Amino acid sequence: MQSIPVDTSRLGVLRCAVGPEPKIAGFESKEVKKDRDGNTVYTVGVTVRQEGRRVSVIEIAVSGEPKGVVEGTEVRVTGMEAFAWAMGDRHGISFRASAITPVPTASAAAAGSAGKGGGA
Repeated sequence: MQSIPVDTSRLGVLRCAVGPEPKIAGFESKEVKKDRDGNTVYTVGVTVRQEGRRVSVIEIAVSGEPKGVVEGTEVRVTGMEAFAWAMGDRHGISFRASAITPVPTASAAAAGSAGKGGGA
């Protein structure tokens, strides 16, 4: 399966629609999917809004639980790749990323810099 790199800077605002959930490898066995290193693979539902009012939701797989990613937060997706797949009559595109992290908000950034003091 060939991977296609995705330029996330062209996708507009990315926001978490469904928080991280362990990816299930087998629906009957309920086995949780692991990567080559034994880390749990998580899926995150992300909204993509390019221009206007049209919004799409894509599921992105990532190794290890993304910390601080909750529904409604703006996220940054690093190292995103797309894969075309086909199984019988079904086909589609799946997405994988090396990391999904929350975008710091202005208030969080201000609070972080306020805590760093330059003494008097």
